[in-house]
Amino acid sequence: MKTDELREKYLAFFESKGCTRRPTDVLVPKDDPTVLFTPAGMNQFKNQFLGIGPLDFTKATTCQKCLRTGDIGNVGITAYHHTFFEMLGNFSFGDYFKKEAIHWAWEFLTTKKWLGLDPTRLTVTVYLDDDEAFGIWNNEIKLPANRISREDEGENFWPASAPSQGPDGVCGPCSEIYYLPPGATKTVEIWNLVFTQFNRVGNPPNNLHPLPKKNIDTGMGLERCASTLQGVLSNFEIDILKPLCQAAGEIVGVNYEYSAPQGRALRRIADHVRACSFALHEGCGPGPEKENYIVRLLLRRAAMEGFLLGKQEPFLYQLVPAVAEAMKHPYPEFGKTVEAVANGILEEEKQFQKVVESGISRFHKLVEQAKKEGSRTLSGDAAFDLHQTEGFLIELTESLAANEGLTVDMDRFKECREKHKETSGRGAFSSSVMSAGPLDTLRQSGGTQFLGYESTSADAEVVGIIANGTLAKSYDKAGEKIGVVLNRSPFYGEAGGQVGDTGTLSGPGFEFDVQDTQRDGELLVHIGQLNFGTVSAGAKVHAAVDAARREGIRRAHSATHILHHALRKYLGENATQRGSKVQQDELRFDFAHAKGLTQDELLSIEDEINGRISDGAPVSTRLMPISEARQLGAMALFGEKYPDNVRVVSMGEFSRELCGGIHLSNTGQVGLCRLIRDELVAAGVRRITCYTGPKALARIRETETLVKEAAALVKAQPDELPRRIEALQQELRDARKELAKYTVASLADSAAQLVANAETIGGIKLIIHNAADCPRDSLKDFVDRIREKAPSCAILLGMEHEGKAAFIAAVSKDVLVSKGLSASDCVKTAAKICGGGGGGRPDLAEAGGKDPSKIAEALEAGAAYCRSKLQ
Repeated sequence: MKTDELREKYLAFFESKGCTRRPTDVLVPKDDPTVLFTPAGMNQFKNQFLGIGPLDFTKATTCQKCLRTGDIGNVGITAYHHTFFEMLGNFSFGDYFKKEAIHWAWEFLTTKKWLGLDPTRLTVTVYLDDDEAFGIWNNEIKLPANRISREDEGENFWPASAPSQGPDGVCGPCSEIYYLPPGATKTVEIWNLVFTQFNRVGNPPNNLHPLPKKNIDTGMGLERCASTLQGVLSNFEIDILKPLCQAAGEIVGVNYEYSAPQGRALRRIADHVRACSFALHEGCGPGPEKENYIVRLLLRRAAMEGFLLGKQEPFLYQLVPAVAEAMKHPYPEFGKTVEAVANGILEEEKQFQKVVESGISRFHKLVEQAKKEGSRTLSGDAAFDLHQTEGFLIELTESLAANEGLTVDMDRFKECREKHKETSGRGAFSSSVMSAGPLDTLRQSGGTQFLGYESTSADAEVVGIIANGTLAKSYDKAGEKIGVVLNRSPFYGEAGGQVGDTGTLSGPGFEFDVQDTQRDGELLVHIGQLNFGTVSAGAKVHAAVDAARREGIRRAHSATHILHHALRKYLGENATQRGSKVQQDELRFDFAHAKGLTQDELLSIEDEINGRISDGAPVSTRLMPISEARQLGAMALFGEKYPDNVRVVSMGEFSRELCGGIHLSNTGQVGLCRLIRDELVAAGVRRITCYTGPKALARIRETETLVKEAAALVKAQPDELPRRIEALQQELRDARKELAKYTVASLADSAAQLVANAETIGGIKLIIHNAADCPRDSLKDFVDRIREKAPSCAILLGMEHEGKAAFIAAVSKDVLVSKGLSASDCVKTAAKICGGGGGGRPDLAEAGGKDPSKIAEALEAGAAYCRSKLQ
């Protein structure tokens, strides 16, 4: 059975049981701070499991895109571990429970209409004390007792070991289903049925309280089930993954075979590229923090595998079309971003190449040091420093060390890594997704009715006050930041790139200054501080948005849609949105594009925007089912979560987008839009910043004032400014040429004098000098003049420049080879004294320092380093 067929059969089966088929949630959830990536199918149903908010359905089925990195080291090694995978699931929110879940699972697995597995090859586990589940399997399904095993809370409870170890929140026993493939000697877990029937509160005993409504959460790994049905040894051998492994082999230049030595590396490459491709598709590119850091880590691990197989140029990006082909049936929208995703991966590969080039010399020094000391182990501290400061992956260090007959002190490396995590906070993300908080408590009584599309002011009632992380009945401390939740509000909560509204809440005897508004699910949280008085739950208030600021936001948001249209018109449909920020008469728009925009492109885009503004096209909004919106061609932002009914914003006939923001009624109301800058913000992602309305006009006036002031300074009319500046630049070039003639002669004389008076050690000239009288941009010329006079030498020059220390070191090649004296190490030694750093080639390097008062001391430190090598 093909993987695509299995996915569809599962969903169709549970639809036949009355479950609502829901689309996959996003891979990178922006509204759940407890996870970086969606780790399981149940995450999108968090509120349903907690009984929060309206319940549109009581049972559902999904195929969810997931990404986990907990077992990243096993990817490619074991048969079943992945980072990115798909999880089939069926769920109940107070509807069906154990009996139906077990019976339906058995029916789907064993009935010929569905999977038709041999029932005698199936075994199950249940939680130690779950007699109810045991009885259903044994008495109703008629599974013999010797094929049902009872396991402890570490194996058959979700979360694992929750009764004794936590965390608090919704939990329950589970029942796992195992299959023994023909010819195999070991069973494979293919399905886990979780019965969430308890709320854990505190430590045992008696800490599991029955939920008023019991739930079902099941998970079947699509790839793992497909491998059993297709009779292959590993998930990586199934019909959608083996072609990726083979494509990786073709690109790297080796053949893919499962049991071949290079098989593990190619499987890891295929897995990591698939994971990163879907993350980049949703706008999550490589970076230094959180989910972006994970994407960077995965790409660099994949690139490292290719490097160790001999592929030293970028290659991962070439796999993206193969990912699109493999996943085209369930995720056809991925095909629209193939070029942008590939460009993003290519840029990260180029950065990794630079990391390898800069780190390889440091690695060789570590090897040289270890061998000199007679050690067969590289220091864990040094390996971690190489990993952390250079971005040199520890796996690469281990592999290269093995080639040198060495190992790495991994125990010490792990200690350094854990210490770094504690100090930096990386990794300190909660694994619990089910613990309730003050906002969850408020959600149980309903959300905030949003009135901002029609009005900027309204009367309302305070339903909650959040202060110091808890719910308060009242609050009277002026000047301290708190959150106020109303039953209805005209304030827009930050979403879709549009910033939250500001304004005031006023009531009997108090005034509250709203400095920001945030959205949390269906709740709007007004964040700010009391100006005076006491605000209490139940108080009647008048909510008033800062109307002038709101108008500026409306102008910028409508201009954002026009900009998106213009980019796609002049750059192509691959210029897809990657994010935005819309504030008062200012917008920034991130989009996928591999290169900087030309001046002609920028002008064309700005002209198109203002042309659409002058057209005065009507702006209309309409609520419709998301399926209808897509049929109409409405653009959506990849990676955003949309409800079943969406708001479509149309501008004339040229723009139609899904958008919940607040807009103008006519494009002409934007007034004016100026494109301020185009810049690179991430690999394959550019950002355009624009001003609208009064801010755009102010920018024009500022520019005019600057032109007039510049013209006055050079004694010319504004229209003569370019010619006058060009003439002044020519005068400056001529003056520099005359100065250079003098400088060359002066440097040659100084160089001869330094060489004549230099310290000589073993026939090598050691020249240490404070070059205070030398122009900063002539330091390299000064070094060249010295080397002409002393072919065998070691040089260190220092000087103060613009309030900082500057150093340059040079070593002749004979000294570099015979004495092992490195210009890079010399200049670093000196710069460190002045609180700086730098480096370069072994024969020529430069550095800087913050404290120029220590230049003399720094030069002496550099001289001491040189003497230690020369003697």
